[in-house]
Amino acid sequence: MINLSDIVAAQQRIAPYIHKTPVLTNRSLNAITAADLYFKCENFQKAGAFKYRGACNAVFSLTHAEVNRGVCTHSSGNFAQALALAAQKRNISAYIVMPRTASAVKVAAVRGYGGIVRFCEPTLAAREETAAAVMAETGARFIHPYDDYTIIAGQGTASLEALQQTEPPDIVMAPVGGGGLLSGTAIAAKQSLQQVCVVAAEPKGADDAFRSFRQKQWLPSVNPETMADGLLTSLGERNYPIIMQYVDEIVTCSEQAIVDAMKLMWERMKIVVEPSSAVPLACIFENKDLFINKKVCIIVSGGNVDVGKNWFGS
Repeated sequence: MINLSDIVAAQQRIAPYIHKTPVLTNRSLNAITAADLYFKCENFQKAGAFKYRGACNAVFSLTHAEVNRGVCTHSSGNFAQALALAAQKRNISAYIVMPRTASAVKVAAVRGYGGIVRFCEPTLAAREETAAAVMAETGARFIHPYDDYTIIAGQGTASLEALQQTEPPDIVMAPVGGGGLLSGTAIAAKQSLQQVCVVAAEPKGADDAFRSFRQKQWLPSVNPETMADGLLTSLGERNYPIIMQYVDEIVTCSEQAIVDAMKLMWERMKIVVEPSSAVPLACIFENKDLFINKKVCIIVSGGNVDVGKNWFGS
């Protein structure tokens, strides 16, 4: 397991390559929630999401021997873009296995960052099999999107940076899918501040982390259904014990609350966020008693969203 010193080292390692993203506040949202909300805007990060932090840390932690062979991952979304861009910054090859159903926009973005795309069937087994074939063929180092300590340390820099930009919060909050962001956030927060509470946010339609936390045993994500497509994956093997050690609470929200939160962030804050980024605010709406009169630092995970889609209805 990693600790705060690993996250501090990651922050120093990736500083030349990432954006130091702003922390925004909004009086309207504070009034609606009866809390003081501070939004760490990773939707303004390079490649559009916090995942570029972890990808950079993983790529720039590689030895010279590993660098020569390049990197490989399987992803249909933000991590595919993040790893391709991080590899470009170090002038190495990035082999990205993507399902054939991946959106054309995301495939184009990966290729735009120099990623070498290999398509597969849209199943986890096909992703892993194709990635194994690519690694056997190229010798590339596999970088897991979230179940990797260098990734977790890199993602934790978003929380560490936020704590350096604001007064100490009562609560630090992040969405949870595979657990890379939450794991890093929890370590950075808990080992920086003694009294802080770490709360994870998850859709009710993809609540494997919530169930795993409550039952104190790892439970897989089975047929998740949520518009927050960044939160569909099961918790990673390395992420789960960190979450159990450092996270104080996991709360859930409805799909309608995600829509409402996303709409308010677009309208009131004037920022474009993806559904996964709106899940923490949605959870605050539906679990208000936990947050009333609290100072809450929220990691806004990303802004890679199809702006042409009618998210909010007529």
